[in-house]
Amino acid sequence: MTRILTLFLIVFSVISCKTDKASKSFVTAKIKQFKMDSCSIRAIHSVSNDTLYYADSKGNIGHTFDNGQSWSKTSIKYNDSLVPHFRSIAVNNDTVFALSVANPALLYKTFNKYTELVYKEEHSKVFYDSMHFLDDGKHAIAVGDPTENCPSIIISSDYGNTWCKLSCDELPEFEEGEAFFAASNTNIKTLGNTIWIVSGGKKARVLKSSDMGKNWNIYTTPIVQGNGPQGIYSVDFYDQNNGIVFGGNYSNPEDNCANKAITKDGGKTWTLIADNQEPGYKSCVKYVPNSNGQEIVAIGKTGISYSKNGGENWSKISDIPFYTIQFVNEHSAWLGGPEKLGKLILN
Repeated sequence: MTRILTLFLIVFSVISCKTDKASKSFVTAKIKQFKMDSCSIRAIHSVSNDTLYYADSKGNIGHTFDNGQSWSKTSIKYNDSLVPHFRSIAVNNDTVFALSVANPALLYKTFNKYTELVYKEEHSKVFYDSMHFLDDGKHAIAVGDPTENCPSIIISSDYGNTWCKLSCDELPEFEEGEAFFAASNTNIKTLGNTIWIVSGGKKARVLKSSDMGKNWNIYTTPIVQGNGPQGIYSVDFYDQNNGIVFGGNYSNPEDNCANKAITKDGGKTWTLIADNQEPGYKSCVKYVPNSNGQEIVAIGKTGISYSKNGGENWSKISDIPFYTIQFVNEHSAWLGGPEKLGKLILN
């Protein structure tokens, strides 16, 4: 009987610890800010507590290797005159890729102060929004607004050295006025061989490929849609089944109607959460690592919000505006924002 009771207490203790971890409420949220002069930073890639890479609106690709004590950057000009406005970044080992918005689209790779233009696209409608490497490090994807009747998607299968654009024959058709948002470099999520991309404007939909971009399906969502600044701005998945999309109306950030939804079937169907409840518009959403998909942080120009129950309820943890977040672990994350970078510490 004693042995049975002891075993029960051990099992109960383990379960209790897991439950506490998955549903903890942060007592404190500290933010350290790093001022970056006259630039907007929507593209960051966190490696560790010490190392962060970023690309900004003034053609700079930069990093810190010492937790923000010092910063280095490479400044890029195309043809010695055009300053690229970067909103997308991807890092593969020690090679950094940065992709600009607007015409011409310019995709650079940098390594050890060596910089090379690896892709250029000229079109009156060209506008690339985000870029990511898949888990294998060999394949990469970047997405942009339509130049024809389908999304612009470029892919690489050789570690980012060369890129090619998929034809509309290989992609779902877009509605007139449907596009992507270059708000945080997080309208793409990759997990294993799976890619999810989210749209906004006329329609707010989820594109999904389970084979690294060879074949695509497209799914509807209940997220607010119909006008230019409405739709999905960010997507994250905790695993292959459970994911979240976040957005709303950029021009009316306090509006919290139909701006957040979750899926439990890999993105095929979506259910609104915390509808008509705070928070309103957010440009970036991320699951907290090692939280069983229960803890979520959403970032935007109205501040930072946190959920401890899978998005059903939210509390504001900061009023400081940021555009994007990348977690290092369950306690710390890097932030990018208007004229600043930041470090979020959760306890």
